[in-house]
Amino acid sequence: MKKTKFTESQIIGILRQQETGKSVVDICREHGISQATYYQWNGAARAE
Repeated sequence: MKKTKFTESQIIGILRQQETGKSVVDICREHGISQATYYQWNGAARAE
């Protein structure tokens, strides 16, 4: 698996921002990630 510049706890924090009503587009833009990356992280988090 490719290394990421985000720790697991940072990824969880990023994913939780959607719960506050932020759009995925805004979250991704703020953190410099693609929407595909966001949804991959989200899928992996749900699988755990």
